[in-house]
Amino acid sequence: MKNCPFCEKPSSDILIENEYAKAFKDIRPVNPGHTLIVPKRHVENWWYLTETERIYIDRLIVEVKKILDKEHHPSAYNIGMNLGADAGQTVFHAHVHLIPRYKGDADKKPGLKPGVKKLIRRKI
Repeated sequence: MKNCPFCEKPSSDILIENEYAKAFKDIRPVNPGHTLIVPKRHVENWWYLTETERIYIDRLIVEVKKILDKEHHPSAYNIGMNLGADAGQTVFHAHVHLIPRYKGDADKKPGLKPGVKKLIRRKI
């Protein structure tokens, strides 16, 4: 789709790809190695992906993790999606964030939390 930064991503930026999806580094990484995995077809978010696209995205997540393990040696990962504007989605092309985490990284970066649990905690 025209004017979509993910559809117009140059092939030189692609870290790895398969028939239905591609992966590239986030332009505003929260940590070293922060990578996005996106379907090749322009689709707004996860809810509109085909089952096949989801399978191939999952396969790339595993492959990207192997690459990041070798390059960055993280101690943990966050996998996340923002599905709609009210959830924080800013690029309306489906994408999965694979974020390497490092011991103590949340202590060093304002706003970075150890996990997503603190984002959704509610009083019951």
